[in-house]
Amino acid sequence: MSLSRTFILFVALAPLTFGASKEIVELQRDVAMLQDQVQKMQAALNDKLTSMQTVVQQTWDSVNNTNRTMAVMQDRFNDAMKQQQASVSAPVASVGQKLDQMAEDFRAVRESVLDMNTRMGKLDAKMADLQNLINTIKAPAPPPPGATSPTGVPGAPEAQAGPPPGMEASTAYTNAYRDYLGGKYDLAMPEFTDYLKYFSNTQFASNVQFYIGDIYFKKQDYTNALQAFDNVLERFPDGNKTSDAHYMKGMALMQLSRNDSAAREFRDVYTSYPDTDLAAKAKARLKELGLNVGTPNTRAKRR
Repeated sequence: MSLSRTFILFVALAPLTFGASKEIVELQRDVAMLQDQVQKMQAALNDKLTSMQTVVQQTWDSVNNTNRTMAVMQDRFNDAMKQQQASVSAPVASVGQKLDQMAEDFRAVRESVLDMNTRMGKLDAKMADLQNLINTIKAPAPPPPGATSPTGVPGAPEAQAGPPPGMEASTAYTNAYRDYLGGKYDLAMPEFTDYLKYFSNTQFASNVQFYIGDIYFKKQDYTNALQAFDNVLERFPDGNKTSDAHYMKGMALMQLSRNDSAAREFRDVYTSYPDTDLAAKAKARLKELGLNVGTPNTRAKRR
């Protein structure tokens, strides 16, 4: 009974087993085909990767070659620039050194000239002091009381030919100039006046005459200032303050509303002392008067 049932069951399931085997075979075939496609795709991918690696390697080699070429060119350019700089720097440095040397020589000469002028001024003052001492020694003794002096006035002292005892040119100038710079014009004025009285032949006399005019100008006494600056130009035409006296004379004339005459003084400064600060100031004053430097015949505008 059992054997019969088993046979019957086998016969009943046989078609099902055959159908399942066929599906398995087909599934296996599909898997095999899929694996084959994967292998082909992997092989193709490997080929592409290999090709890309080759291209990348070639690109890197090209970049490295370019970098080496650029490095060589940069080195050559740097060498050329260094050679060019060396060839240019040497002459420029030489010229610069020569200019520096010339400037140093000029400065030394200028200092020497200034020092020489100072020494000459001091020597001039010493000579004036010595001459005054000689004049004092040669002067006759004062008359006794009650005697008639050469002036015709009984008891009047002799006219003094030299400075008072103990007064020296260098000391007198230094003291007066110190008071002038300090704004003590009431002290400086008589000191400068005494200097001109006793030491009018010294080198600093032109400076003193100019400072007298400048004190008058600062005190707004323009008439006396004008006269003092005229004295500088008349008595000391080759002095140190000639150009300054011309300019300050023009300034005094402007304050006195004599603009035509002031313009002539300013033009004289501008044309006679070009490329100086004083010439620039004179040009500014001419513009203030409504005049051009290049039109000397133009009448000055009255203020």
